[in-house]
Amino acid sequence: MATKLKNNFYTQFDFERLKESPREHDFRTPFQIDRDRIIHSSEFRRLQGKTQVFLPGEFDFYRTRLTHSIEVAQIGRSICNYLLHKEDFLNDEYFIDADLVESACLAHDLGHPPFGHAGERTLNTLMKEYSGFEGNAQTLRQITEIFYTTEKNRRGMNPTRAFLDSILKYKALHKQFDNPKNHFLYDSQEYVLDFVFANRTLPFDTPEGLNGFRSIECQILDWADDTAYAVHDIVDSIYAGFITIARIYRWIEENENSITENQKNYLLEIVRWIKDGNFKRKFGAQIGGFIEACSLEERETFMDDLTNRYKYTLKIDEAFAEKVAVYKRLSADLVFQSAQLHQMEFKGKAMLTSIFNALKSNYIDEIRGFKLLPDFSDAIIRAESSQYNRARLVCDYIAGMTDAFALRTYKRLFDPEFGSIVDLV
Repeated sequence: MATKLKNNFYTQFDFERLKESPREHDFRTPFQIDRDRIIHSSEFRRLQGKTQVFLPGEFDFYRTRLTHSIEVAQIGRSICNYLLHKEDFLNDEYFIDADLVESACLAHDLGHPPFGHAGERTLNTLMKEYSGFEGNAQTLRQITEIFYTTEKNRRGMNPTRAFLDSILKYKALHKQFDNPKNHFLYDSQEYVLDFVFANRTLPFDTPEGLNGFRSIECQILDWADDTAYAVHDIVDSIYAGFITIARIYRWIEENENSITENQKNYLLEIVRWIKDGNFKRKFGAQIGGFIEACSLEERETFMDDLTNRYKYTLKIDEAFAEKVAVYKRLSADLVFQSAQLHQMEFKGKAMLTSIFNALKSNYIDEIRGFKLLPDFSDAIIRAESSQYNRARLVCDYIAGMTDAFALRTYKRLFDPEFGSIVDLV
């Protein structure tokens, strides 16, 4: 299968799957198979109903997790193509695979629960005694354990090692942190790390150091995500009226001492675009600059004898790194700290907490007689003797909900005037 790519950047080590099942006669490369499995999954389709910034359905043109993921994938592919053109040591037989990067970009938000980052924080609090909840860890769980649910079991999509590694933005386990408020993997996912690193001892003194060790594909995903998030979310926020000329001027004045002169000019540039009525076009035209801000720098790592995926660091032009940083700060203060979004987050938190507590009483603390979940989910939870595993399965069910499905579930459980005997799924 390795010869099919004609790409010496990757080795057989990169193509190995979590559970070996070779497909000798498939015309696709291993990474194309991974990408196609993502695209055709129900988990991917459900992203259209999950919050990016504004709730899905409020206005048709606002971005959802699905459209965001597609935009990240386009930027990620373009970065690969640009680096192939830019870097002399990359060529037609030694290049970063765009299909691999695209699959990582498409998959990177699969684990996000309903109601955006507020939902993630809520589930992490509710799951505190069961090693917490983290969106990236849940993405990994989706891919390795939840995809391809049948009437009898869940088995995951059996990804390649390189694809698994490309979505591992964070690699430290929950148990490695004294106070795990940071990004982490679930303790039960240690076997994935063993597979990714071939059971090697990891040479990192702190969990933060391990979290910062990323393959080149994962680094590209991260920059593509930052680019899409910083640029596109501001466009949506201007349309929604959260970011206005007056608010930008006020924010600059309030933060004069903590932003650079360049960053101030970037914000005044947005003011001019809004005044001229062409902000959407101007923001769109910037994407090429964020792509061309990328370059590669070689480094040595403990994995270099097995793979080339850690041999390079993605370097970002300082001006564009500054621009992303100030765009994200502006969005955080003017949008995510707004009363409107906090009200929606408050409501989402209340609904998820009520749903979780009802399921906890019926399935986690002890198995009770009410069938509150569909047949399959009810059956696999009741078959579990471990309270920890039952909690994780309940969390899986809630995390997989779209915003609208979470609302309907809440109403079915707690609103006496909602629902009927036929409204069970």
